[in-house]
Amino acid sequence: MGLWEKIKGEFIDIIEWLDSSSDTMVFRFERHGNEIKYGAKLVVRESQSAVFINEGRLADVFHPGTYTLETKNMPILSTLMGWKYGFSSPFKAEVYFVNTKRFRDQKWGTKNPIMLRDQEFGPVRLRAFGTFEFRVTDPAKFIKEVVGTDHEFTTEEISNQLRNLIITRFSDILGESRIPVLDLAANYDELSEFISKKITAEFKEYGLDVTKMLVENISLPPAVEEALDKRSSMGVIGNLNAFTQFQAANSMEAAAKNPGGMAAGGMGMGMGFAMANQMSQAASAPQPAGPPPLPQAAQFFAAMGGQQAGPFDATQLKQMAVSGSLTRETLVWRQGMAQWTPAGSVMELAQIFGQVPPPFPPKP
Repeated sequence: MGLWEKIKGEFIDIIEWLDSSSDTMVFRFERHGNEIKYGAKLVVRESQSAVFINEGRLADVFHPGTYTLETKNMPILSTLMGWKYGFSSPFKAEVYFVNTKRFRDQKWGTKNPIMLRDQEFGPVRLRAFGTFEFRVTDPAKFIKEVVGTDHEFTTEEISNQLRNLIITRFSDILGESRIPVLDLAANYDELSEFISKKITAEFKEYGLDVTKMLVENISLPPAVEEALDKRSSMGVIGNLNAFTQFQAANSMEAAAKNPGGMAAGGMGMGMGFAMANQMSQAASAPQPAGPPPLPQAAQFFAAMGGQQAGPFDATQLKQMAVSGSLTRETLVWRQGMAQWTPAGSVMELAQIFGQVPPPFPPKP
């Protein structure tokens, strides 16, 4: 083999990338001296794009297909290299293969509980987790904004940033929605769709697109879930008297099977009857009545400008008296009064005018 054949053998005739991993997003094609032979074959498979970089600047982007690298199909690189009339010698350029398939089963979840105010439970802490899918839709932007000069870029290098973005938007949406905790499970699909729309624009800033967003679970702290389970158990029990009798019957049956004999069984039955009787009486005992409702303050209607206005409570009437819109001569009426009466003659309103200063004397 001659010297020229040996040198020609070092040049890459076919540029392609076969990926056996499931998480590689970008791979820089390695070759001796970064030299590409004129007329080399570039093979870009489905779910791939190839991006050429010349001296640190983005050049041509190739989508799925097979290309013969010539001036006509590399217009940007030809301009950067100054090839006006074609070229025949090897040239240097970096080739990045970008994986454009869907990266599935990406996990997200809250590191710390989300503090919310629920209508039924009051302040609560919620945790949430789910999965999402994304893909590269703008290879040039993705390399420029995220990858840089990394020779092999994986999902692990960007997944944390994407997860933090999802959690931040999810927490904000969950707080603004004011959906009761007990109704969240019925709104997982709606929350997933809304979050997906919310983060789409921010994913596009990286040259990415979120193809699927799923909320799998939103949960309360273990202590609150335990209390909720107890509350649910009481609802399942229903009639407490019937449940008490059922429990007492089970206790008597267990006592009758006691190997200690009839005496022990009789004592067990007696204890069972006594317990059932006490619990039944306690359950059926009348509950103490609560205090009566507070009396409502009287409200008055007032005749103002020849029309009926109101009703007004004592605080509003006092403010009206201070402002001068209510005087002792203003006719008022409330429920129980036979007719309209000047406000100064109503006992409940007399003290209002006692606190109002008299008119300021006119200047002499």
